[in-house]
Amino acid sequence: MNDQIDPRLQRLLGGEHLAPLRKRLRQRFERAPLDEAVEYIRVGELSAEEHAALASLLGRPQRRSKSLRIDVRRIDADLQRAGLAPSLRDALERLDGPIPHLARARLRLQTLWSGVVDGCGHPGLADLLRAPAGIGLLKRLARQEPAVAARLCHHAEEVLRHLPANGVTRSQLAAEVLGDAHALDNGRGTAALVLAVWRQTAAPAPDENGDMPEEPGEDADLEPAGGAERAREIWARAGVLVNELARPALFLNLPTREAGSDRRPLGEPAYASLRSLLRSPPRWDAAGRTVFVCENPNLLAIAADQWGAGCAPLVCTDGMPAAAQRCLLSQLAQAGARLRYHGDFDWPGLRIGNHVMREHGAEPWRFGAIDYLAAVQAAPSMAHPLGGQSVEASWDAALTLAMGEHRVAIAEEAVATSLLQDLDDR
Repeated sequence: MNDQIDPRLQRLLGGEHLAPLRKRLRQRFERAPLDEAVEYIRVGELSAEEHAALASLLGRPQRRSKSLRIDVRRIDADLQRAGLAPSLRDALERLDGPIPHLARARLRLQTLWSGVVDGCGHPGLADLLRAPAGIGLLKRLARQEPAVAARLCHHAEEVLRHLPANGVTRSQLAAEVLGDAHALDNGRGTAALVLAVWRQTAAPAPDENGDMPEEPGEDADLEPAGGAERAREIWARAGVLVNELARPALFLNLPTREAGSDRRPLGEPAYASLRSLLRSPPRWDAAGRTVFVCENPNLLAIAADQWGAGCAPLVCTDGMPAAAQRCLLSQLAQAGARLRYHGDFDWPGLRIGNHVMREHGAEPWRFGAIDYLAAVQAAPSMAHPLGGQSVEASWDAALTLAMGEHRVAIAEEAVATSLLQDLDDR
């Protein structure tokens, strides 16, 4: 409250006992439509003190009632003549501080946010921000501050201009472009925007629980959908390495147009790191060839022991594919390979199958309802109870029904004999 307020105005409308009344009057001015003057205010649910105060403000006795209709222009004129204030609004501001105009504030804020979006020169970032979910993500990252959002967009555009990269590490990219080696770490605003733009280039993949990632606009976008592994895969798609030596891809007898190397000896299981796949991509000789894909490393080891150099090309996802496995499968698919997938007959196995078939265009490999029923009958001693939430097999709905009926899970290794028949490439 201003200590220089006219004592008459203080007696007329001031004091804590009239604070609720002043709040209601202020709200009417706050909520006035844009460029429209407040001419009348109706105030209801009046106490005796509030009614008396308004009667004094109107300058005449009023019959006691629970509500009054105030002619604002008349009160403005009375206050001016009395030398108390230029208007009712000014009187309220003198007593309790400035009254914001909400419609004007909203318009100003909308103009600022429109300027942020219009200022984006990168088409992918601009497309992201034109969607409600995308602008919602940016507003949360910027804590609703347009100036902060503009800086985030500028930094994201600088990074996006350097993508796709050719196997550069994330920290190196951040240091060279933004001057801070940690500026693109998980949880940083610039990283969230860059990943959101690159996520638009492909359909979202499920996390290891089989859940689809949230669209941009959820708080989870501060930590990209699917967690750190999902973020690593998106960065890899952009040619950026994050923990490039973690969980390399395991494979056997993948054909290339290059001379043999110690890294990929024929007949022996070999590994390829995400670093090597991005920085020195092999020239896969896979056009028109079938490449089998399994879930478990044990099956690949069994195939190597059984067939050695005569084994058909085989890749292991080692559970839900991580960045290196996804990169390898994508390269093989782009090289024209026909991918065929088999996994465990359990719900996680079906989740992985859904991912591999959707993301990489794979086909099922002895992984249907008929194969499951045959396995249940042939190897009951190798089965174990099937628990957890059921998963719909995108390639064979009957498989989900059969598994739900028999309620037994069968490990991939338990059906190795039938799978090995297909892997004999001698």
